[in-house]
Amino acid sequence: MIDPSARIVLVEDHAILREGLRALIELEPDLKVVGEASTGAEGVRVARTASPTLVITDLAMPGGSGLRTIDALRAAGPDLRVLVLTAYCTDEDIGAAWSAGADGYVLKDASRAELLQAIRCIIAGQKYFSEPVSVRLMSGYVRRHDPASRASPRITQPEREVLTRIALGESNRRIAAALRVPVNTVAMHRANLLRNAELHNSAAVALFALRNGLLPARDVEQNFSNERPAARSPCRQRRQRGQLH
Repeated sequence: MIDPSARIVLVEDHAILREGLRALIELEPDLKVVGEASTGAEGVRVARTASPTLVITDLAMPGGSGLRTIDALRAAGPDLRVLVLTAYCTDEDIGAAWSAGADGYVLKDASRAELLQAIRCIIAGQKYFSEPVSVRLMSGYVRRHDPASRASPRITQPEREVLTRIALGESNRRIAAALRVPVNTVAMHRANLLRNAELHNSAAVALFALRNGLLPARDVEQNFSNERPAARSPCRQRRQRGQLH
């Protein structure tokens, strides 16, 4: 259950967006906006005085990069969690936010339900990346690595077998049939993986599998290619090189 005292600071240079986010968040009894800022530097100052649980920040604001803001927030409070809310999801932006220590990355065209899910996941200590962001993270990793197979110490052998098949896009029923176990056993292993590895969807499971060498990278890359042959990317590109949003 989410701590009823969950406190949130909004860092966004567009006042109308801050007002909309505040109105949306404060409809929830377990969430409270305790501060706002229109620049990264101001956001860091507010975070130092308001002691928030979570800061929601854009990546492009007057006065400097949102990536530097993430770094400064981490220095200001090591337990502070950071959610990036932006309109853009280029590989460069996502990778930089991940490296800077962002706990989540959600696109501004996300639904109200998804944004609230992301907020609650991150406050609960998990990571949250929108589905297209997770796919781009994974695809970028696939292009750079094809790790040798090695077991992850964080999961059991049965969970590893289930994880491999989840990463390949198989349903619980199909996994159960292949492994000759009850469907509820597969569901239990899936739930354990999501909880223990702090994963929130199948794309994040696939990324975890790749990072831990649990399957050949080409298999997952092929699976996502097959699932999205004609899909139009929901990620908007930056208008100019070097511009972050």
